Formats: sequence, structure tokens, C-alpha cells
Amino acid sequence: MSVEIERKFLVRGDAWKALGQGVLLRQGYLSSNPERVVRVRIEGDGAVLTIKGRSVGATRGEWEYPIPVADAQAFLDGLCEWPIIEKARYRIEFEGMTWEVDEFMGDNAGLVVAEIELVAEDQVFVKPEWVGDEVTDDARYFNSNLIRRPYLSW
Repeated sequence: MSVEIERKFLVRGDAWKALGQGVLLRQGYLSSNPERVVRVRIEGDGAVLTIKGRSVGATRGEWEYPIPVADAQAFLDGLCEWPIIEKARYRIEFEGMTWEVDEFMGDNAGLVVAEIELVAEDQVFVKPEWVGDEVTDDARYFNSNLIRRPYLSW
């Protein structure tokens, strides 16, 4: 089993935009059940099917498989729960770590979060000055929950 250890933070300001180039991501959920999230994502020229288990702290099981883009598009168009999540993802290197900054669009416009993947929950890392409050344990910020309760409705 693969394990994902990820922490999520709100982003302050827009200084981070000068540090990377955004790539459009479109993703949908075949299942947004917290016990077994099944996500389809198109990013650039590739697509993946991702299965995630329930989060325990910042850790959960995760399995990811490349799939044909045409299949992913068919899932997004006809099988996934709506709405589809659209966001620009920026990958920013800072102090030896990669931060993934997601700038959401559509019904989640205005939401910008930064995620960092770790090798252990207690791993020490340095936060850039544009990284704000931690929201790892706040379920409102889970992408799978943003389809049911978009950021603009908060």
C-alpha cells in the first residue's frame, strides 16, 4: 500500500505566483465517500485515477494509476459527481521541499491552498512567508468536499 502524508495550508498574498508556472488541473470524483475517495484527474497531457482511504491525521492510503486522457475525459463528462474541480497548480521549490499551490476556479474561486508531502507526520520543514494557517484537519478544504459545498457558499 502507498501512503500519503500531506499537510495543507492557506496561502497569503500573491507573491508565490512569481515563483512558478501554473498548470490547469480538472478533476472529478467517482466516489467522494471519505472511506474511499476515487478521483479522476487530467493534468496537462496526462491523466490519472487515484484511490484514497480515510485520513488519519495527515496520513492516508493512496494508490494512483495512469489512464488514457480520453477515458479520463469520458469519466469527467459522464460519470463523476458534479461540479468538476478546476484549479491551476503551481509547484514551488523552497528549502529543499516542493510546495504545491492550488488556485481554485469556478465555484471555488478565491481559495488558494498550499500542500506539502512529507515522509513522516513529524517531519520538520520551513514554511515560506506566503504560507498561512494550517487547514490539514479542516474537512471543508478537502477537494472531495468542495464539490458539495464550494468555497463561494461559505
